[in-house]
Amino acid sequence: MMDPYRNVARYYDRLFESMNKGFKIVGIKMCAPTKGMNILDIGCGTGTQLDLYKEYECNLYGLDSSPAMLEIARTRLGDHAQLDLADAADMPYEDNMFDLVICMLLLHELSPGSQSAVLNEVKRVVKIDGRILLIDFQPGPSRPLQGWISKALIIISELAAGGEHFKNYRQFMADKGLATLIEQQNLKIQNERILAGSTFAIYLVTT
Repeated sequence: MMDPYRNVARYYDRLFESMNKGFKIVGIKMCAPTKGMNILDIGCGTGTQLDLYKEYECNLYGLDSSPAMLEIARTRLGDHAQLDLADAADMPYEDNMFDLVICMLLLHELSPGSQSAVLNEVKRVVKIDGRILLIDFQPGPSRPLQGWISKALIIISELAAGGEHFKNYRQFMADKGLATLIEQQNLKIQNERILAGSTFAIYLVTT
């Protein structure tokens, strides 16, 4: 299977990390990690999110379907995380394994059926008393001026990712994004933040 990130992996952080890092930090504040927690980042990409969790002495796991992105993540994280090349809809982990599962900017890339399959796996691997941190684009009117700029950058990046990717993004937005998926999966919202002029949403949920 062709790696869609093969040609962009080396540039990905330069293009997107300055915008995305702030959302990751907000996520940490919404669910403060403690020593010994098992944390899984699904769609971990180049490992920048897991890198922020290193100082908390957690057991870190990352999963991605892109060999190119994982190669960069392994260079960044070394022995600090177990990184696995796998499909998020069929994860190689035991039931009830993780205290926190993070899913950032992945679900909008997927078809509705794949979204459900991934979230079913998330519910399987998270502990009964564990939490799920979802970070993705927020549909609906964006606020001036920050929201307009952010929305324009999002659309440009999604168009650049290719036709199938953009089709799934548009469907995700038309279906009202994370809020709809949370309702469909019967997840319970503990906390939520709408950021960047109403263009990004962060939800902390439980099963």
